[in-house]
Amino acid sequence: MDEHKVIVVGAGVGGLVAALLLAARGVQVTLVERMHGPGGKLRAAIVGNAEVDAGPTVFTLRPVFEDIFARAGTSLSSHLTLQPARILARHDWPDGARLDLYVDIEESAEAIREMAGPDEAAGYVAFCARARAIYEVLETSFIQASEPSLPGLIRSSGLSGLPGLLRISPFQTLWKMLGQYFKDPRLRQLFGRYSTYCGSSPFQAPATLMLVSHVEQEGVWLVDGGMVRVATAIAELATGLGADLRYGDEVAEIEVANGRVSGVILASGDRLAADAVVVNADVAALASGMFGAAAKGAVPPSRVEDRSLSAVTVELVANTKGFPLVRHNVFFSSDYQGEFDAILRRSTVPDEPTIYVCAQDRDDHSGHGPGAPERLLCLINAPPVGDAHTFSPAEIERCEDKIFSHLERRGLHVDRTSGAKCVTTPSEFARRFPATGGAIYGRASHGWQASFKRPGCRTRMPGLYLAGGSVHPGPGIPMAALSGRMAAECLLADYGSIRT
Repeated sequence: MDEHKVIVVGAGVGGLVAALLLAARGVQVTLVERMHGPGGKLRAAIVGNAEVDAGPTVFTLRPVFEDIFARAGTSLSSHLTLQPARILARHDWPDGARLDLYVDIEESAEAIREMAGPDEAAGYVAFCARARAIYEVLETSFIQASEPSLPGLIRSSGLSGLPGLLRISPFQTLWKMLGQYFKDPRLRQLFGRYSTYCGSSPFQAPATLMLVSHVEQEGVWLVDGGMVRVATAIAELATGLGADLRYGDEVAEIEVANGRVSGVILASGDRLAADAVVVNADVAALASGMFGAAAKGAVPPSRVEDRSLSAVTVELVANTKGFPLVRHNVFFSSDYQGEFDAILRRSTVPDEPTIYVCAQDRDDHSGHGPGAPERLLCLINAPPVGDAHTFSPAEIERCEDKIFSHLERRGLHVDRTSGAKCVTTPSEFARRFPATGGAIYGRASHGWQASFKRPGCRTRMPGLYLAGGSVHPGPGIPMAALSGRMAAECLLADYGSIRT
């Protein structure tokens, strides 16, 4: 063709990065997003006059973003102001125990020693070493590989067949593996929670997910202006490089001609021609036929039973007292297995959920202006049933009561009398991200093969590429960013040097 055009569907982080890097290479890029701004799951809720981060709240793997901004001809620090965090999270248990986990391993080990004794502290140090080893094996051979496979992993990482594969612990569950390092059930609960970062249960996820702990030890950052600033910074840079970002528009169909992608048809009926299309939507939307029958077969079918966790979130601005909040706080339930049984086997919100509270006006210090309201995100895990069950106002109220009565029992009083709040249930997540049922993280990482079943950036349809948290290398802001980078790289490799 005389002209080379690429259309990106969706302004999540994966789509934004793909658009940015293609534009940086001189490709004519049009990004179409049905919402009225960038970010996808990386969003802010308007509560009263305040913006409250309502999606991801942790910024990790800074080098991934430094690399992306460098490829776009600039630097991360020119567009984002980041502050390093010392405390990863403050954890609280029903028995009154409380533990701060730190970026520094020795500082965390000392805190664990004070709470649970020297054996548990030694177990933690050994756990960190194992997590680091797993990450180092998988970083280039799997995480940054555009088309991962088990044979490819063994080949590229130098693993010697099955004995070598056992080094990364894919065949044991995370929960069982944690028992080798921690006898204290509270610590197993703490480090088992890392599986929920990809929407999975520690009782079914592989021990490989220990690597998430190492990722946080590599650095956690607080973003000035809130996490949504990451999305707006990438969008602004892409626009400056010539990408056309169209918000409030929707792709109804991916058009195919002669066995390959030829463009998209918008909900308005307009047609946009293209040589290639990058889809930054949940892969289940493609598989369900939401982008047309021709594109449906480009990816494997998605099964409801493979969905990751959903959530109920409450964003509010309120006065708090009684508990020394830091930025990230976790209030654990007394029955962790029962909590996941309720979600994954009975498809119900647990009676006693683990609650994550992000206090967005705080940093490593628990101090906050006396009497001043603060921005809070409160989150509990929930089943991905938003397309089969609509949460009624009464159910939403019961969920809120569970959250805040549980926090009250743990010493945190949240004054909700102002009434300024925003609640998001699996039903709303399902509306925002169609075909997911409200699953936030794509496919759950249950079983050793799950990671290999996430599609890569190339599809069965020539000219159709994928990005986002539902494809390889998985959910989370840095992983979605990597997926966008991979999609751009694969597209450019397939088309040679594309120029307008």
